[in-house]
Amino acid sequence: MTDLAILCPAIPQTVCRAARVSASLPAMLLSKILDRLEALYGPPRPPSITDPFEMILYENVAYLVSDERRDTAFQALRDRVGLTASRILSASPKALLLVAELGGMLPEQRVTKLLRSAQIAQERFQGDMRTVLKMPVLQAKKSLKLFPGIGEPGAEKILLFSGARPVLALESNGLRTLIRLGYGAEQKSYAATYRSVLEAVKDQIQQDCGWLIRAHQLLRRHGQELCKRSQPLCGSCPLTSGCRFYKQARSGRPASLPAGYTSSA
Repeated sequence: MTDLAILCPAIPQTVCRAARVSASLPAMLLSKILDRLEALYGPPRPPSITDPFEMILYENVAYLVSDERRDTAFQALRDRVGLTASRILSASPKALLLVAELGGMLPEQRVTKLLRSAQIAQERFQGDMRTVLKMPVLQAKKSLKLFPGIGEPGAEKILLFSGARPVLALESNGLRTLIRLGYGAEQKSYAATYRSVLEAVKDQIQQDCGWLIRAHQLLRRHGQELCKRSQPLCGSCPLTSGCRFYKQARSGRPASLPAGYTSSA
């Protein structure tokens, strides 16, 4: 299966092929997209976690759960164990397992990831991950990707949310939203698709962490709530006038419309 089909499994394969062959210019500017999303959802709240090591723990404390459940597991880690490398390394396996069980499936694996994260932080950075934020951006991302669960998007999110670097960090929901709107082109791997979207949008972003955090959060929320992976709610979306996905779906035969596709037209 192609990566665009993975990001947008509701798209017929004929649409996927068309998107691969021709990635036309997006019909809507990113600034307009963000303004429409903010009008729909309201201004996003500032990130509640900005410490780099805490963000790594937040990523690894839960797996395939809602934000609310991840928040619960993270709060339990804060209250019962602590959020420093030394506190995690000195915690009992039982205490860590009880926390991990709040965060979904495979809790034993997540205990291992929490301990490994603490070991890396302690051994390589003397327990102070703020040193990473002072590194050149490529070195900083390389250091962050040493940790379990942290790839390129995660490393960029840490640098952005900590205020260290103004980068457009996209997770899968935001990436899917921009792909459907016509930014970037399908590639053979998720990483290449990610780079394609960043390249397509680079001239429209502001080199300001506050602006980029707003973009990250609004695009992510839209991907979670309306531009969903398998059942996008196009009829409720304020972006359809500039959405490649929507226009291709409507121009196809009725049988080819995305699963769960709804239209107010």
